[in-house]
Amino acid sequence: MSEMKIIETRAYLLECPLDRPFAYSRGWVDRRGAVLVEIITDNGLTGWGEAFGPGRMSLGALDLIRPMLIGTDPLQTETLWHKIYGQYREHGQKGPLIDALSAIDIALWDIKGKYFKQPICRLMGGPLRLEVPAYASGLFHQRDGNPETYLAKEAARYVEQGYSAVKLKVGFGIDEDMRAVKAVRQAIGSDISLMVDANGAYDAVNAIRLARRMEPYDITWFEEPVPPEDIDGYLQIKTVQSIPVAAGEAEFTRFGFREILTRRALDIIQPDICAAGGFTECKKIVDMAHAFGIRCSPHTWGTAIAIAASLQLLAILPNTSSVLHPIPPMLEWDFTEHSIRDALLTDALRPIDGMISIPEMPGLGIEINRETIRPFEVG
Repeated sequence: MSEMKIIETRAYLLECPLDRPFAYSRGWVDRRGAVLVEIITDNGLTGWGEAFGPGRMSLGALDLIRPMLIGTDPLQTETLWHKIYGQYREHGQKGPLIDALSAIDIALWDIKGKYFKQPICRLMGGPLRLEVPAYASGLFHQRDGNPETYLAKEAARYVEQGYSAVKLKVGFGIDEDMRAVKAVRQAIGSDISLMVDANGAYDAVNAIRLARRMEPYDITWFEEPVPPEDIDGYLQIKTVQSIPVAAGEAEFTRFGFREILTRRALDIIQPDICAAGGFTECKKIVDMAHAFGIRCSPHTWGTAIAIAASLQLLAILPNTSSVLHPIPPMLEWDFTEHSIRDALLTDALRPIDGMISIPEMPGLGIEINRETIRPFEVG
């Protein structure tokens, strides 16, 4: 045990309105938010984490957890994870409690990296790679204009910036989705990877109809075609058409991914480190996927903390198979408006020609200025 102890934890609920609201299959987004966690130790080291999901729900879960951390050794990440999960497992196996636990675990690993003066990926046995390709995640619907026109222009812009893969939002009806797929594929050409994401908009019947119509357009993966609870639906879709099926941003812990993996319900799992349980749990999840020969492409949707944490995870993600030229894992790079994220981003966390380096500074490899987030604080 170290002599270091946690003396304080702080949670920050942040929100900012959008200048240009955008839509995905489940509704309109007119503001972005984040919940950040700061853990402070008695030797001056501070760790930062981030929770995915509805901010106010995560904040409530954090209020339950934070008193359990005071006086504990922050280096005991495994011990603390199981202590917190065990305390609330009867009502917290999924959702905001695990979102909050994820944020705390990320902050603890940030402290651990700073304590040992190493990036997190090195403490976890890596890195297996020093950089990863990023894919452009955007192509949402807007209030004005023809989707075929503005989506094609947006996708072409990403290709011009050096991205070799883009992700399109679908789930607006099969015919409308197909018009968008055709327009985007024509705009980016045949050499660029195209993924589509329905955010659980369809049932298995319509997801299969859409997938079969998309097959000629060389779709890299079909993400969340049905709601996350519908494991049988995923299996049905996976077995009757050729597009790889991906999901997992709405799944939690190794226990949630166990059924997906044992039933081989997905071709690609997408755990979000800010939701699935932090570093302590996501290392177990990606190793489980590796044991099953199932690809892993982590979901990322947050501020600079989420991006930095995802990069540290990507650095230790095992290749699905041992070949001379393995398929590299990709970082999801969110192109939608997010003033909080932009205020915290540094040049070291920005892709260059579609590639992004793994941070090499201790911990997450980033520093957070409290004054920078102050304008976004709620309450």
